[in-house]
Amino acid sequence: MQTSELVLKQVMAEVFGVDAQIIDETTSVDTLKQWDSLKHLNLVLALEMEFDVRLTDEQSVQILSYPLIKIVLEEHGVHFTNADD
Repeated sequence: MQTSELVLKQVMAEVFGVDAQIIDETTSVDTLKQWDSLKHLNLVLALEMEFDVRLTDEQSVQILSYPLIKIVLEEHGVHFTNADD
């Protein structure tokens, strides 16, 4: 499946209640104050629903940043185009 990074950014923005424009390669649990344990669980569920994937328990705890989320989703066959494409 090929999708724009905008879709991923929008999912994250909805979960964390922020503007999608602030989501970028530096976004992580350390840089986004809204990213707490409950929102992390909501993120896992939202990603699974949006991209029709099932994250393993290990993957669920690994996705602590925007780049790591993209890597895990790519392992499930989701391929991203640049947000500008």
